[in-house]
Formats: sequence, C-alpha cells, structure tokens
Amino acid sequence: MFQFAPPRRSRRPSLTPMIDVVFLLLVFFMLASQFGRDAALPLTIGAPGLAYDGPPRLVQIGTDSVSLNGAPLAEDALAAALVPLTASRDDIVVLRADDTASLQRLIDIAELLRAAGFAQIAIVE
Repeated sequence: MFQFAPPRRSRRPSLTPMIDVVFLLLVFFMLASQFGRDAALPLTIGAPGLAYDGPPRLVQIGTDSVSLNGAPLAEDALAAALVPLTASRDDIVVLRADDTASLQRLIDIAELLRAAGFAQIAIVE
C-alpha cells in the first residue's frame, strides 16, 4: 500500500519582505513629491476684474522677437524699457505670446522679468 509522507506543520508567511517593500515605496514617494517645487513660477492669469493702472505694459513674445507695446526690443533691454513705465516693481506686466512662440520661450521671458524684480506678471491670450 502507498503511504503519504507525514503531514508537516504549515508555516506562517513572513511579513518582513512585505514591510521592506512598503517602506521602500514610502521613501520613494516622499522623495518624488519634493521634486519640482523650486521650478514653480507664480503667474497671474488675466481676468476681466484684474486691476490695472498706469501706462500700458504689454510684452508680446514671438518665436525670435520680443516687443514692448508694439516696439521691437532685445531681450536684455526689456527690463530696462519697463522701468519708466512702472511706478514700482509691483505693477502688473502683461505677457502675450504669439501662436508661433513656444511655452518655454514664454517661461524664459517671465523668468527674465522675475529676475529683474517685477513681482506681478500676468499672461493673456
């Protein structure tokens, strides 16, 4: 007659590998959530109720060109040309990108103005 092996006592599964995986995932998501905070660019979206006073400060951005109130300028002269048009650095500067301008070009100009000290930058279509 055929005999089976004596029954073994079943072991409980070890939870150590599962706890290791959970902690690795926790560390990964904690580190991944911190990236991109330094790259935030605070902008104001143009709205009908936006308070605007003083002379016009419309910066039009093209693929290779930048103009202030319709007058073409070099990028490095943009901040200097805006100073006489503003009472303080907290005045609103309006950016409008052409259909041909890329988003990176718009961000580069906004960063240039932010580095020059202009605090309120609004984007319109």
